[in-house]
Amino acid sequence: MILIDRVRAVPRVLMGRRHRDHVFMPDRLVFPGGRVEASDRAMPAYGTLGDTVERRLSKLTPRPSSARGRALALCAIRETAEETGVLLGEKGLGPPPTAHPEWASFVAHAVFPNLEALHLVARAITPPGHVRRFDARFFAADKRSIAATIEGVVGPGAELVSLEWLTIAEALRADTAEITRAILREVEAQLAIGLDRDAPVPFFREWRGRWRRDEIA
Repeated sequence: MILIDRVRAVPRVLMGRRHRDHVFMPDRLVFPGGRVEASDRAMPAYGTLGDTVERRLSKLTPRPSSARGRALALCAIRETAEETGVLLGEKGLGPPPTAHPEWASFVAHAVFPNLEALHLVARAITPPGHVRRFDARFFAADKRSIAATIEGVVGPGAELVSLEWLTIAEALRADTAEITRAILREVEAQLAIGLDRDAPVPFFREWRGRWRRDEIA
């Protein structure tokens, strides 16, 4: 998840520094995220992703379905809450009806996760040969979509030891993975056109031995 603060003249993105003892990308700045859990498929939510986003999430995937795309988006919202304490959603609707413990913070704060707040900005598959490989979808949301914030989630003993709001120029100069820098550049380009939901979505992957950038229209 890429949270964007557009209140100032120069937009800023939220990045977290991973604990130095992590095996994967220790002490590096990353976007919050993680893997889909079973509860993500059943979680009630506010609104929908929209036909264009659902179609793009289903392209070039085995067994595509709207339910799978919805689960990917809800995973991004849940993992953002777990790693940063930031709950993206809508208040005023009462607590969402779910007993899944992974979503307990949304129930406690009466926040429905908001699918309509998300923009699909990129997809990337880790090249072969890496110890850990991911087929990741990158979503963006405006900071104004934050409905609640839980204190004490980030700290010395947590997955993320600190959070920073950085301009894209600052984030590009920081210690991040190459794919993170590629996504930052895509976000910068999309911000220039107002995060247009109809703009093509870049897809980074290795194909026939070459690293390439395709587009999902």
